[in-house]
Amino acid sequence: MKVGDVVDVEVTEVSKRGDGVAKIRGFIIFVPNTKPGDKVKVKITRVGPSFAVAELATGAGESTQAASTSQEEAQPGESTQEEFEEE
Repeated sequence: MKVGDVVDVEVTEVSKRGDGVAKIRGFIIFVPNTKPGDKVKVKITRVGPSFAVAELATGAGESTQAASTSQEEAQPGESTQEEFEEE
């Protein structure tokens, strides 16, 4: 996976920051402004050693995206971008 790739993903959870979390073959992708159950097309904007960050691709269906929740609303034990950046 590299910066600029456009992929279809399904968001399965929310990070402590409130970003949607999707996985492709176990590789974590953080997608701001999404929620669990969203099926969206995203563009990879950053790739780290164990995760990537993406943005909604132009033309992504707005009916499946939602405003992200705040960090305070996240549940304990959920994935966070900070956890992966510290590794």
